[in-house]
Amino acid sequence: MKKKFLTFGAPVIRQEEIDEVIASMKSGWLGTGPKVAQFEDAFKAYKGVDHAAAVNSCTAALHLSLLSIGLKPGDEVITSSMTFCATINAIIHSGAVPVLADVDFRTMNIDTKQLEAKITPKTKAILPIHFAGRPCDMDALMAIAERHKLKVIEDCAHSIETAYKGRGAGTFGDFGCFSFYVTKNIITGEGGMVLAKRKEDIDRIKVMALHGLSKDAWRRFGDEGYKHYYVTEAGFKYNMMDMQAAIGIHQLKRIDACWNRRQEVWQRYMEAFRDLPLTLPPDPEEGTRHAYHLFTVLIDEEKTGLNRDSFLNSISKKGIGVGVHYLSIPSHPYYQNAFKWRSKDYPNSDLIGRQTVSLPLSPQLDDEDIDNVITAVREVLKGDG
Repeated sequence: MKKKFLTFGAPVIRQEEIDEVIASMKSGWLGTGPKVAQFEDAFKAYKGVDHAAAVNSCTAALHLSLLSIGLKPGDEVITSSMTFCATINAIIHSGAVPVLADVDFRTMNIDTKQLEAKITPKTKAILPIHFAGRPCDMDALMAIAERHKLKVIEDCAHSIETAYKGRGAGTFGDFGCFSFYVTKNIITGEGGMVLAKRKEDIDRIKVMALHGLSKDAWRRFGDEGYKHYYVTEAGFKYNMMDMQAAIGIHQLKRIDACWNRRQEVWQRYMEAFRDLPLTLPPDPEEGTRHAYHLFTVLIDEEKTGLNRDSFLNSISKKGIGVGVHYLSIPSHPYYQNAFKWRSKDYPNSDLIGRQTVSLPLSPQLDDEDIDNVITAVREVLKGDG
């Protein structure tokens, strides 16, 4: 095996990105400017939509989308108990109350029956997560939203390439929120994108993302002369920089090639691990496109003879970087104290959170890397770790 530690989620950076960043630096324009606009246009074309705003994170995208639907204190937003804390925190910071629904154990996506059972007169929105790149059941989810007149904000942090019945994730709801964090399928270091059905929502999001200013710096200091700005509302510092967009422009151009490579890695793992006492991810559902963002296996101590954390430690010692996606939201002390949530009330999320391990799935992996991951997993489960 290679002596160098295999970093989990290593990004693929090529010379094109480096040259574009250098060009930004040489231009003297580093903040929000023409490259951000170029990246927004390219992402809109990729997703087949008309309205998008680049921001500095998916967390910012979620927060701004939630603010855009006019939530009031005490309003409720239903989301999944199996997600990253940013989803919940965005709801809290919007002034609303997060309400959790458990996930389907097989897909790890929100259970739509539980979701509908959690709806009350205070419910104003649904925030589904397309977990690991697998699309939620959008037919059922959108039918629930229509029945109860609820807004839908899609958390697409894992699902840039994801599609459901030929339609891209993030284009079903009122808003779709994407992440370009360094471990994601497209990276800008830090960064995010909001899609919206209505132009007026995107226009407001762009204002809120930059302090509430009526004009961004590119429009204030451009070659047409100085333009005065006005503060139209109390906004935030959520804008994306041109130096970030410079990376994303070229990442997006290679999105299909990288997706194909991750699919190859996924299939290699599926073939190599089928005889092991692991719970493997199910195949993509018919009529869907999986983004192959995470390859998550479940370590059941009764089947494997070791618990998840022992597996994590053993495989790390073999030079393989792995992740945990995620401990369930009710497992964390803050949420237990703030909302009185208990893990036992969300049994599927709780079990997944205690057993889950994400293996490396980057298109940066070469064939030797993949072989090393497979060998390490097999050795650890055979007791050679």
